[in-house]
Amino acid sequence: MDYGKFLFQQKKKSHDSRKKQKIFHVKEVKLRPKTEKHDIEFKTKHIERFLKLGDKAKVIVMFHGRELAYTNIGREILGKIADAVKELGVIEQPPRLEGSNMTMILSPKHN
Repeated sequence: MDYGKFLFQQKKKSHDSRKKQKIFHVKEVKLRPKTEKHDIEFKTKHIERFLKLGDKAKVIVMFHGRELAYTNIGREILGKIADAVKELGVIEQPPRLEGSNMTMILSPKHN
């Protein structure tokens, strides 16, 4: 067998397999515990747009100083966002506290 032909076929196989892959981008949305209701709704519309485009959304609630004592407020905010986008996306990673940030990852629903 010709070695050059073999290399060409290997290259073609790897190219075809990469062509069929679906690339997910992770879009981030950052909030604070004192974020107003209207601003949360505005950010939720951004998350809905990201999920419609097929991207994942990472929602971060940032706590500064003494706000860290009120992590329940962050969980409520993330819960409201998850309820608002449940038709478009599913929770891939539930809310969890990482240092002074609480993160949740939403991914688009696959029909």
